[in-house]
Parts: sequence; C-alpha cells; structure tokens
Amino acid sequence: MKLYKNETHDEERAFYGVRGARFINCEFSGEADGESALKETAELEIERCRFLLRYPLWHTDKAVLTDCVMTDTCRAALWYDSDIEIRGSRLGGIKALRESKNITLEGCVINSTEFAWFCRGVKMTDCTLTAEYPFLQSSDIEITRLNMTGKYSFQYVKNAKIRDCVLDTKDAFWHSENVTVYDSVIKGEYLAWYSKNLHLIRCKIIGTQPLCCAEGLVLEECEMLDCDLAFEKSVVTADIKGEILSVKNPAAGKITADSIGEIIIDEPGSECEIIRRAAEGDTP
Repeated sequence: MKLYKNETHDEERAFYGVRGARFINCEFSGEADGESALKETAELEIERCRFLLRYPLWHTDKAVLTDCVMTDTCRAALWYDSDIEIRGSRLGGIKALRESKNITLEGCVINSTEFAWFCRGVKMTDCTLTAEYPFLQSSDIEITRLNMTGKYSFQYVKNAKIRDCVLDTKDAFWHSENVTVYDSVIKGEYLAWYSKNLHLIRCKIIGTQPLCCAEGLVLEECEMLDCDLAFEKSVVTADIKGEILSVKNPAAGKITADSIGEIIIDEPGSECEIIRRAAEGDTP
C-alpha cells in the first residue's frame, strides 16, 4: 500500500484511479482548485486528512476514513461509492453522500443540506446531523444514537430501524415504508403522513397533526405531547401513555390512551375504536 503523508494537492484528479493507497495528514486544497481528487479509486485508508475541494470521492470502492474533515466548500463529497467506513469525521458541504451503498458512519458530525439521498445500506452510530432533506429515497438503514436537526427527513425511506435517537424535524417519514423507531424522541409537525407500516415503540412524539393518512401504523407504549388532530384517515393500532390533545377521523383500528382531550368524528365511515383508560368504553 503506497503511503502519502503530510502532502497538499490541488490539481485536477490528483489521484485518479489509484488503488491500495494510504493518505495520512494530507490536505486537498490550493489555487489550482482541482476537482475529483480521488475519483474511481479503491482500497484506500485515509487518516487525519482535510478536503476543501469539490467531488473528492466519487466511484470509490472500499475505503476507511478516520478523523477527517470535509469543509463546507467540499461539495458532493461521496457519490456512487460502496463499502465505505467513516469514523470520527466532520462532513460539511451540500450533498455530502449520494447514491452509495454499504456506508458506515461512527462518531461523525455532519452538516449537509441534502445528506444521504438514494443510498442503500447506511449504518450510523453516535452521530450528529444537521440537514434539511436527509435520507431521501434511501433504503436498508440502521441508525443508533443520532442527534438530528432537520426539516423534511426520511421521505420515501424504505426498510429502516432507528434506535435511541433525538429527531428534531418537520414532516419526517412522509411516504416511508417498513420503518421501526425504538426509544426515541421525534419532534416536529405533520409526522409520517402517507406512511406504510411505521412502527413506533416507546417513543415520545411532539407536535401538531401527527400520523395522518397512514396505513399499518402501530404505536406501542408511546407518549404524545402537544399532539392535536392526530391519526386523521389512518389505519392505526396505538397504545399511548398520557394524553392526546385530540384525535380526528381515524379510518380504522384501535386507539387507547390514558386521556384524550377531544375526539372529533365529523365524517362518516370511521371504524376505529377509541378508548380513554380513565373512562373505559368511550368510543365514537
């Protein structure tokens, strides 16, 4: 494995096509402003490197990045890649990860508006993420202990397992399929509309008009804070600890909560059983 150490490179396609190389304490920056430094590469070890230029790792197969920094000028850093491990690194720049498969991130800090679009097999552990549209149309995702600030998160995502996370986001999980979230806080508005087979276990849900127009929706031992007009037109099975401010026109299923401030049934056709534990048998 060829070693490059303490070097700075700014030329176009500086290491195009290289295979079996190790980069330690290198920087990709300079007046030449060259793009695609490590395009079409394979079997790389990259340690304590800084990336300031655009498109550094495209079509890369098998790489490990450790303690690296990709600044906000490092746009579209990892595209069309496979089998990449990223540890203890900072990822900045719009579109940091796209159309890649088998990507593992551990202990990373990420600030990328359009993070992880159209990816397959993303695993994240102990990361922090700031984004607007993270994980759009990605699939086969496993996330543990993520602290995320976002807006339109997990749209059209398929086959995801999420554990012990704090998700401060708006419009999360729209049109998602086969997603399970365990022991997490989900804060936002209009959560998971049009989702299919969303399963929330011991989660705390915060925000207005959640979980509407959903199919196969299941909530187990969840809390719902400041949640009004919930479950409209949804097929749902829900067991809620504490109060739901209001439930509106659920389509079918069963909703059980300690307290429900208001039950609104103003359209025909609801076949959902709604139970207040404090007043057993209160149904629409």
